[in-house]
Amino acid sequence: MPLYEYFCDRCHKEVAVAQTMSEHAKGAVCPHCGGRDMRPLVGTFYSKTSKKS
Repeated sequence: MPLYEYFCDRCHKEVAVAQTMSEHAKGAVCPHCGGRDMRPLVGTFYSKTSKKS
């Protein structure tokens, strides 16, 4: 399950939430304050390939 990062505008905390893609499309609820004012953050990812660079 993908891990999405959000910033809560209500309590000003960054949180990482494990969500399915359909849950992500609906948004997230802050686990700290219960707020729905969550902004998705642009995260990094790691991709491993068989090709050498």
